[in-house]
Amino acid sequence: MKKNTKLIYLSLLSALGIVLGLFESLIPLPVAIPGARLGLSNIVVLVTIVAIGYKEGFFVAIFKTILLGLVTGAVSSLFFSMGGAILSSISMIMAYKFLRKHLSLIGISEIGSFFHNFGQVLVASFIMKTTAILAYLPILVILGIFTGFFVGLTSMFIVDNTNISK
Repeated sequence: MKKNTKLIYLSLLSALGIVLGLFESLIPLPVAIPGARLGLSNIVVLVTIVAIGYKEGFFVAIFKTILLGLVTGAVSSLFFSMGGAILSSISMIMAYKFLRKHLSLIGISEIGSFFHNFGQVLVASFIMKTTAILAYLPILVILGIFTGFFVGLTSMFIVDNTNISK
């Protein structure tokens, strides 16, 4: 892929991630659980990892997390989101690199979902200076099973039906 074409794709994917994140913030969840989200913008990260590359997927994850935090004004939650984004993108990159013969994008997304929740709780534990917050992780993981499935299924559909590739 040419450098300019790649830059255009990365810009569009980052913008799409921000738009999906903004849209997601407008959707009320049926349960009031702090930190629980649908993770729609993670579709963009997974598609970028698969279709363009590992470095690019990591870049999109970090870039969209920072911009989304600034655009929504949720700067205080930026640390939690960043911890989740870093662990999630690294885990999805590693899973895709080493396990793609054994896992579908749904499985890779589930791994990313778990590590995103783990990263958020880890940052919260560090900021609050207590490990008691780790008791909150099972609730987030259970919700993450459903969101991870949807993100993986949607990513699979996009990768299978577009012609962007490494």
